[in-house]
Amino acid sequence: MSASTALLTDRYELTMIDAALRDGTADRPCVFELFGRRLSAGRRFGVVAGTGRLLQAIRDFRFDDDELRYLRDERVVDAETLDWLAGYRFTGSITGYREGELYFPGSPVLTVESTFAEGVILETIALSILNHDSAVATAAARMAIAAGDRPLAEMGSRRAGERSAVAAARAAHIVGFGATSNLEAGRTWGIPTMGTAAHSWTLLHETEEDAFRAQVRALGTETTLLVDTYDIRTGVETAIRVAGTALGGVRIDSGDLPTVAAEVRAQLDELGATGTRITVTSDLDEYAIAALAASPVDAYGVGTSVVTGSGTPTAGMVYKLVARQDAAGAWVAVAKASTDKGSTGGRKAAFRTLDRGTATREVIAVSDGFEAVDSPAEHADARPLQAALVVNGEIDSAYEGPAGVSAARAHHARVREELPVQGLALSRSDPAIPTVYIDAIG
Repeated sequence: MSASTALLTDRYELTMIDAALRDGTADRPCVFELFGRRLSAGRRFGVVAGTGRLLQAIRDFRFDDDELRYLRDERVVDAETLDWLAGYRFTGSITGYREGELYFPGSPVLTVESTFAEGVILETIALSILNHDSAVATAAARMAIAAGDRPLAEMGSRRAGERSAVAAARAAHIVGFGATSNLEAGRTWGIPTMGTAAHSWTLLHETEEDAFRAQVRALGTETTLLVDTYDIRTGVETAIRVAGTALGGVRIDSGDLPTVAAEVRAQLDELGATGTRITVTSDLDEYAIAALAASPVDAYGVGTSVVTGSGTPTAGMVYKLVARQDAAGAWVAVAKASTDKGSTGGRKAAFRTLDRGTATREVIAVSDGFEAVDSPAEHADARPLQAALVVNGEIDSAYEGPAGVSAARAHHARVREELPVQGLALSRSDPAIPTVYIDAIG
């Protein structure tokens, strides 16, 4: 199977190019922008994730023989367009919010400067990756806030498509999850992996004690034993009898977790296993984690909720043409004016104002095209938010691979500290800071 990402797109992206080549507008310089009109589900901030994956997808966006043969056989476009696609390489420039950055309504998360044809063809792949990964990252960040200093592990592979699971593990790690159960995520993105045994391991053996003894022989006393296959209190007693008071941890995957965790902690302490950690799983989300804040829990494992965006599986971002050159070569701001789906035209520069380290506003300076966009010098009291990701077709490799994930994780940890205190709340509300549009200087 081809490694190309070129057919991970919608048919109308190619039919628009086909028509544009016919009428002479394919090479018209344009500015496209990817942004969200609002934050999903009344959340107070969003997190940009997927940038490194998108850059790799753009690098692999090539129409090789297999792709061209399919398009020709299905008569998707004509021969002239097939020739154009055969030579496709993105030669424009892309700026965007760094991966791990916070975003708010209207934030220009990605800005693509290119010809119409080169830019429009990236719409679907950009939205597919950033909508999914940003939704997961936003939900996972809320879970990390609720967890505080307690470790989080991502365990949701079985609740997502096989490739979505890898992407979700990556997004969750960027915003604070320390480990994943998914081995491909570990191999591809350098994320620490974890996991010991499931209920089937206990059920395989004649007794729970036999299962525990076999696991300890294989993995040592630092392992974590799953104690709720049968009776939890009996399971804890058996675990300590088998492994001793130096047992690394026990995992609880059922029951009223605040009550059960308290009972297990008391029992472990009574048995002398005061250093044995308690990990809880069982359909956790940010609200359940917050409810366990006062419980004697040492770590959390989260599955379904994190890989599905905790009920919001897409960030709701859109990709729009916001500026183009007219027939005379002058730049013109353009925007959709539909009711409830209107947008602000023009190329944008984004800054975040800070008051003693706390974010106060998302400032977006708007111009018609390229020439009159504000520079950081015009906003000395604010932090510029956009970075160069692709320059004249050259992709910055620093954002790709495990190194890119580590950099995004570190960046997110820094910028989340800028959130005002109301931004840390889990309840539905307005965005943590307002978005303010201003005319660019120039």
